[in-house]
Amino acid sequence: MVSVMKVEKAPLESYADIGGLDAQIQEIKEAVELPLTHPELYEDIGIKPPKGVILYGEPGTGKTLLAKAVANSTSATFLRVVGSELIQKYLGDGPKLVRELFRVADDLSPSIVFIDEIDAVGTKRYDAHSGGEREIQRTMLELLNQLDGFDSRGDVKVILATNKIESLDPALLRPGRIDRKIEFPLPDIKTRRRIFQIHTSRMTLADDVNLEEFVMTKDEFSGADIKAICTEAGLLALRERRMKVTHVDFKKAKEKVMFKKKEGVPEGLYM
Repeated sequence: MVSVMKVEKAPLESYADIGGLDAQIQEIKEAVELPLTHPELYEDIGIKPPKGVILYGEPGTGKTLLAKAVANSTSATFLRVVGSELIQKYLGDGPKLVRELFRVADDLSPSIVFIDEIDAVGTKRYDAHSGGEREIQRTMLELLNQLDGFDSRGDVKVILATNKIESLDPALLRPGRIDRKIEFPLPDIKTRRRIFQIHTSRMTLADDVNLEEFVMTKDEFSGADIKAICTEAGLLALRERRMKVTHVDFKKAKEKVMFKKKEGVPEGLYM
């Protein structure tokens, strides 16, 4: 069962690896980091910390990266599972896996449970006709039970992520379960510039490289797109046995990444 979970004892990613997202970092610090590192501050002011947060926005905008960074900052165990993996082939496995996930989180606390693509199990409930739909609903109900069953003052926090927040069941997002919603927009010009700086900081660039051309482009880039462009540009230079990455490498890399994006190739290829 645990095979679909990825367990990391404090991931290596940190806030310094994130370009921009200052408001999102501040919100996740207040909702997840502070209750784990200084729970007494919430007690002193007389309010309950959130049990969990949901991160939503376009693919590749930094949701997983920020979830890992907050786990790094708190030294918490990071348990990651993808929503579609909770829907198991055999009846009853989905709910069982959810119970196991929270049991492991409790055993390894302080911990952060990160469920990516939560829309795979957390969509609005309709009359279920097929066995598969009923299984999804049972998995969702078990998740709600688990969220209701643990104390927000405890050492387990839940982070959900989705690209389709509008499709989620309102029961999942009601206060007392997932109390905070954090939006991840596509990066603005200032944030693009910062992300390019982060991903080129260890690259040897030729004198002709002008990153501003890519920062100011009208194409819509996610953070993952920018990382992919930098990686691809480096690979092009390596392929020609050059030690410096040129402006032409970046132009070709951008064309390739944008073409793959239009064709629907997963961004995870470069993650």
